[in-house]
Amino acid sequence: MISEQDLHTTEAAPTRAYVLHPDMKAQRTRRLPEHGLAEAVALAAALPGLDVVGADVVRVSKATPATLFGSGKVEELAQRLKAEEVDLVLVDGPVTPVQQRNLEKEWGVKLLDRTGLILEIFADRARTNEGVLQVELAALSYQRTRLVRAWTHLERQRGGFGFVGGPGETQIEADRRAIDDQMIRLRRQLDKVVRTRELHRAARRKVPFPIVALVGYTNAGKSSLFNRMTGAEVLAKDMLFATLDPTMRAVELPTGFNIILSDTVGFISDLPTQLVAAFRATLEEVLEADLILHVRDIAHPESAEQAADVGDILDSLGVNPAVPMYEVWNKLDLVDDTARAAILDRGRSDRVFPISALTGEGLPALIEAMTTALDDERHVETVLLSFAEGRKRAWLHEQGVVEEDTATEDGHRLTLRWSARQRARFSEL
Repeated sequence: MISEQDLHTTEAAPTRAYVLHPDMKAQRTRRLPEHGLAEAVALAAALPGLDVVGADVVRVSKATPATLFGSGKVEELAQRLKAEEVDLVLVDGPVTPVQQRNLEKEWGVKLLDRTGLILEIFADRARTNEGVLQVELAALSYQRTRLVRAWTHLERQRGGFGFVGGPGETQIEADRRAIDDQMIRLRRQLDKVVRTRELHRAARRKVPFPIVALVGYTNAGKSSLFNRMTGAEVLAKDMLFATLDPTMRAVELPTGFNIILSDTVGFISDLPTQLVAAFRATLEEVLEADLILHVRDIAHPESAEQAADVGDILDSLGVNPAVPMYEVWNKLDLVDDTARAAILDRGRSDRVFPISALTGEGLPALIEAMTTALDDERHVETVLLSFAEGRKRAWLHEQGVVEEDTATEDGHRLTLRWSARQRARFSEL
């Protein structure tokens, strides 16, 4: 068995990994299995210290409860893994604790499923205090269902959370209690961080700058677009989950109007439920947005399927359908001439903007549309509020739209200069 230290070794002695993508006959998915395998290999490549020595799609007519794959396939794979001197098998899908234990015994290697791999990547990438806490909480939630390691390995604050390697199952009940205690402690810490984030949000609300959130599938080019528009130097690599922690910057539009641009963690199909829950606080930046830019890798063969996955996650977050959303078809520089003509033709529609964040092509049209959507024409209007509507009155002052506030016998008469967007938000209070 390899240890956690072995996973994060130097380049001289990388962990030899083999990727398997189960193609379940009984399950319908949006993706071709070959593209699913390619994404799984890219995920593996995003984790330092791994050398992917092979990858295969494994056809599975029906999942075997004990070993996932049938006995013949398990034996066939055992020979292949032995020939390749594999240390670690990555299964691109869910693997139960029983299946994991049995396959590790049959193959003589460690095994990591899709959820475990994504958690390892997030653990390696988290930089902010909130990000570290969120990943650790998600990891413990996942770990609690498995309890395949001793508790001492769960107390580490950095790097992998110990899914790969280590001692076997010990003192399950004691471990479960220890995990529960640790999760309670982490939730308390996260609550403090969330309260701090809410204070920051409240401060931003006082400055009437609209928020534009970049969302999209991982590696769609959100950070590259963020850097291009803000002049920032956020990590932008051709790698899955290059950005984990949210980043926000003020951007001045050509009219002189300011907005806040928010870069968020990339989405992915079959995102682990533990991470959806743990990162909800981070993704709530999207819920605050006045405009959402859905960045798509238009050069990817399954761009439409990726877009559908992003749509599902946005729906699960409860994003208000009334918030305008533009599709930003990125990586125009990577498509061939035939596809390019069709993409540019589609880009003439209202809310689709073909661009290249790398070269800057198409950005003027996108920025012009953003300016039109956000830097609205202001209208003067008088609003009467009762004394009981103090919250609404405070919100109007925070937005900076109040030109005159006069007390009357029944409440307050406010003269406002505001946009249609601000008026719509006010009506929801």
